[in-house]
Amino acid sequence: MFYSADPSQAKSGQPMILGFDPGRDKCGVAVMGVDRRIHWHQVIRATEVINSVNALCETYAISLLVIGNQTTSEEWVQRLLSAIPPNLRITKIDERYSTLEARSRYWQIFPPQGLARFIPQELRSIRRPIDDIVAIVLIERYLDLPGVAVGSDERTHRINP
Repeated sequence: MFYSADPSQAKSGQPMILGFDPGRDKCGVAVMGVDRRIHWHQVIRATEVINSVNALCETYAISLLVIGNQTTSEEWVQRLLSAIPPNLRITKIDERYSTLEARSRYWQIFPPQGLARFIPQELRSIRRPIDDIVAIVLIERYLDLPGVAVGSDERTHRINP
């Protein structure tokens, strides 16, 4: 399951951020503009990440990749640095409690329909992986950091506490 905005607006000139929730078998990937508009998100198999990231870089004006700093993140940073476009900067972001935050964010993106909207959020079940929503949360956390500058050409990663 994924969401994709109108592809004709993909290279709108606005800097885009690619969020990446690393995992061993599956990863969450999302693309968001600096205006916080979600353009694309999907849970993908780990074996397809590099091709997917490169395809997204061709489709969207991505200037930064934000990656969670927990599960397999060091391994993924090394793999990404060797395979992504050289102008794409990588930044690590604290992903503690991001899954809990993503559960709440899921219901904002996909509001319950019908009688389900009367069930308290904590009692509702999500019937799909939410790694892509975690990737959205990571981008939002990055954008909330003080002094964030998007669009740098440096190919370095900053580790945030």
